[in-house]
Amino acid sequence: MIKLIASDMDGTLLDSKMGISKDNVSAIKEAERLGIEFMVATGRAYAEAKPALEEAGIECAMITLNGAKVFDKAGNSLFTAGIEKETANDILDILEANDIYFEVSTNKGIYSEKQEKRIENFASHIATTMPHLTYKVAIAMAAAHLSLLDITYIEDMRSLIQQDDIEVLKIIGFSMEGPKVLAPASVKIRELADLVVTSSAQNNIEVNHKNAQKGIAVAHVAKDRGISEKEVMTIGDNFNDVSMLQWADVSFAMGNAELEVKDHAKYITSTNLENGVGEAILRAIRENL
Repeated sequence: MIKLIASDMDGTLLDSKMGISKDNVSAIKEAERLGIEFMVATGRAYAEAKPALEEAGIECAMITLNGAKVFDKAGNSLFTAGIEKETANDILDILEANDIYFEVSTNKGIYSEKQEKRIENFASHIATTMPHLTYKVAIAMAAAHLSLLDITYIEDMRSLIQQDDIEVLKIIGFSMEGPKVLAPASVKIRELADLVVTSSAQNNIEVNHKNAQKGIAVAHVAKDRGISEKEVMTIGDNFNDVSMLQWADVSFAMGNAELEVKDHAKYITSTNLENGVGEAILRAIRENL
């Protein structure tokens, strides 16, 4: 019987309105009633992930920034894996050389140099995941959503990351041209030491320290609780979920997952728009996976 469930958020737990459906909440509560712990493992920062969970009435431990920062249920930091400052500068050099918009997640919050670009890229992501929307509507949704998130706009990112009290936890690059622009930059970044490059959508690349991976973080949490990989279930849809799908004995890829990601999961569930997380949880309980 599983004892721990770790679920991705975007494209997995969250629906088209960036919320958690009643059916998903009901399944999570049923798992918790049976003594199974639920937690999220997301590329989002803590402040970005918390609102949707609070609105749904879910209190849980959180793996954030792909595993760079792990928090317990009360919000206390348990684990950190950051990027060296010199390496962070090299990453920014590569992104700028390829004209890729970027954001830097730190222990002090998320920083960006270009507010307009942030809205454009998030709108592109919304338009891709919800093709029935017009781009104008996607822009409006992006602006409304991003206004709720805690982000600081600055003029000089390099000066910021050199500050003694700043830890660089994740750097994410966005391009509306997708892999055509992002793939060459990824190749260059992978040549740098101690990094892992993944993605959570076609329009981004996410750069972390090699120890900041969801699979490593889930394993860390499970070990602390005396739980083996045979008693862990993971759910995800994109390439930043692969490490945890590979590690856990019970793993589900979403119906909307990338085809290559599905190859790394043992089971397939419905899409994030069809309560796929709830379906997977109830199946695991019913079939004693």
